[in-house]
Amino acid sequence: MIRYWRFGASLVSMLAGLGLAAPAVQAKQPKTEMPENILPQTTAPTAPAAPAPTSTGGAPTKVPAKVPARVPAPLPTTPATGLPAPTGPVVTPNGVPVVSAPMVQEVVVPEPVMAWTLADAKALLQTIEYIGKEGLMPGDYQPSALKAAIARGEGDDLDALASRVFGWLIEDLRDGRTPMTSRVQWFAVDPDQDTMPTAQVMAQALSAHDVAGIVAKLAPTNPDYAALKAELNATPMGAKERRSLIQANMDRWRWLARDLGDVYLMTNVPEFQLRLVVRNKIVRSYKTVVGKPGRTATPQLAETVSAVVFNPTWTVPQSIVKGEGLGAKVLGNPRWAASAGYKGTKNADGTITVVQQPGPNNALGLMKIDMPNPHAIYLHDTPSKQYFNEDVRAFSHGCIRTERAVELGMTMAILGAKMPAAQAAEISRSGEYTKVAMTRTFPVYLTYFTFARSIDGTLQPFADLYGRDAPVLASFKAARELKTTQRTSDEAIIQLDNPL
Repeated sequence: MIRYWRFGASLVSMLAGLGLAAPAVQAKQPKTEMPENILPQTTAPTAPAAPAPTSTGGAPTKVPAKVPARVPAPLPTTPATGLPAPTGPVVTPNGVPVVSAPMVQEVVVPEPVMAWTLADAKALLQTIEYIGKEGLMPGDYQPSALKAAIARGEGDDLDALASRVFGWLIEDLRDGRTPMTSRVQWFAVDPDQDTMPTAQVMAQALSAHDVAGIVAKLAPTNPDYAALKAELNATPMGAKERRSLIQANMDRWRWLARDLGDVYLMTNVPEFQLRLVVRNKIVRSYKTVVGKPGRTATPQLAETVSAVVFNPTWTVPQSIVKGEGLGAKVLGNPRWAASAGYKGTKNADGTITVVQQPGPNNALGLMKIDMPNPHAIYLHDTPSKQYFNEDVRAFSHGCIRTERAVELGMTMAILGAKMPAAQAAEISRSGEYTKVAMTRTFPVYLTYFTFARSIDGTLQPFADLYGRDAPVLASFKAARELKTTQRTSDEAIIQLDNPL
């Protein structure tokens, strides 16, 4: 109790030192209204911009869309999440629920066509020639064809070509070049195309006659992206494998929101570490145990902390209740069940529900962080703390077991529910199930970087635990694919609610 109270006091003091009073901390929420200037006025660290070209004539023009941007029909969504609604049946092989991927037809996203001056087109050409500094390939954006169109002068041909390749450039810098079909188990919906639509970014660049400046503002703001960019540009061209790996991981940052928020949790699965980040500073880090390779591998998600549960119960999945005979054992041996903390109920349809009660031997340990998602993934404590001593910590059924989990839960209660540290400590040691709802929510990012800054700030490679690099690397060697309306992987969603 004393240790956790002191921890809470030290956390409040540390946040005050960062200029954040603990009750006032709030994660940055997605914008709900589009301001006139959709890009921020400050920029992330970037390589020096190419010199702006000199205008070759022609008065500045307004930038109307010559062809109205076509908007694909919206996908059917679920009311709770706004994400594509599953349309296939739910099946349960071996008791593990599997939700079919949405049965929707993805369509190619068109780029708007706008009027281009020669000066703006030349600025675009120069920007394309320097885009290798961002880990992209100039050849993707047809520089030879653009140069020829510029030589022919202003007109419909230049407007169509410049608009198309600039649209591609916006999409790749904002959303990532890697096609969705190459993003294995990627279910983190990137909001940037909603908050920074291509048409508005293009219109802003052309109205301000600042193509290079607008492009510089599209890159992720996270300093880890800037570190990878610096490393790429310091790596000799001959070190092709290293450069390709850095390129791929720079692109993974683009798959996420450009700005992750002021306060968030992030775990890099191959690193086996969770970090609490406040204003781009890691203020706490925790070892993690992640999913075993195969069907229980941890998917990549971007979710929100909704509650912290101290002394949680665990409803045992049917893959164990029925598949491993636990239900029959609990009902047939009440004394053993009580000593193990299980309560069993036989339902009207003949199935058995088994719930493990709170306690130190509960499979979820003493704390669980709720982050609602269709995969039933969450962060939690564990009684099997010996696994935190392993170098390769891939032992779970998908959920993230977290070192010093009670401390983490208290942190979320202090920051997210304005709870005094002493009260959080008292609840945590009560032994009673207590759910603390968040009044200030926090993003949680479950990521997969195989070249990244570690928790000590060192750039280094991490083992490709789940073999997810190969399709990304292959996509960079292939021609650029046109973007579609697909927002996440179309793989089946496996509900992995099993902390064992």
